[in-house]
Amino acid sequence: MDTSGGSADNLDPKPCVLRRNGSREQHGVAASGLKELRHKACDILAIDKSMEPITLVLAEDGTIVDDEDYFLCLPSNTKFVALTRNEKWEYSNMDGGTAWLCQESVDEDETDGRVGLKWKNVARQLREDLSSIILMSEEDLQVLIDAPCSDLALELAQSHVKTQGLQNTLQQVLDKREEARQSKQLLELYLQALDKEGSLLTKQAEPEAGFFPEEMDEVDTGGVSPEGASKIALSNQILSALKKPSPELSLSSQDLELVTQEDPSALASALSWDKERADAVHRACVQELARRHQQLQSLHSLRNVSARKKPVPLEDQSSSKRAK
Repeated sequence: MDTSGGSADNLDPKPCVLRRNGSREQHGVAASGLKELRHKACDILAIDKSMEPITLVLAEDGTIVDDEDYFLCLPSNTKFVALTRNEKWEYSNMDGGTAWLCQESVDEDETDGRVGLKWKNVARQLREDLSSIILMSEEDLQVLIDAPCSDLALELAQSHVKTQGLQNTLQQVLDKREEARQSKQLLELYLQALDKEGSLLTKQAEPEAGFFPEEMDEVDTGGVSPEGASKIALSNQILSALKKPSPELSLSSQDLELVTQEDPSALASALSWDKERADAVHRACVQELARRHQQLQSLHSLRNVSARKKPVPLEDQSSSKRAK
């Protein structure tokens, strides 16, 4: 939701630090809102118009900043990376991150430090909207489960008991996804066995036929033509996840949207698959994304219904009892 409106112009400019992806050259700027910061990023970093629109992400962990309220909550001198169209954020050791994330001990291992910062960012996302659990990837869910319960409780501003219950719920979500993956994998193995058995019976029943190289070439290509070239650049992380069993369960909703927008023929070409397999994975991602959105809408509906039910004030309850 765009909350920029025009109120950002009345606020004092926020000092920020900008750089290009993979570059060590940093520039200090001041901006009152995201729109102004994007405009200055294009000018200062000399980004060509053909490479717009740009995306601003936190230099520390690649979190996309596209909400005006979130931008206003960031501390001064937050470091941003300007990503051009279809460009992916890359981690750099030089990034110190935002002010609230800079208090990590310098003696900590670099990998442990990044994991610690990761769960804090996911926890902030969860605190803003609890229903975002549905849209999280398995990696994000596991990060929250592994986070220390007491620290997570402080980050979420919840009691220790409620936070422990939340972690148990997240573990159940992961377990259900794993059960669904295993069930689907067993079904696929069963269907493959049936197809193999059917092929053997067919070969035994059919007489020997001639060999037609042209027809075999047609089958080997899997129906992938040059016209099926990828229009959306999928990251290597997404392509690797697609090769796993039931990939739609391990991808975040944002990654699922990218996959569903991709042409199945292009997926087949990128993954070296036949078109039938790419179509099946594409359909599974579409169905999973629709299921998550439906769950999200249901949660919002329940939340709206609960908000409309106002509790009876305590004074009214006591007076009612006295009347009886």
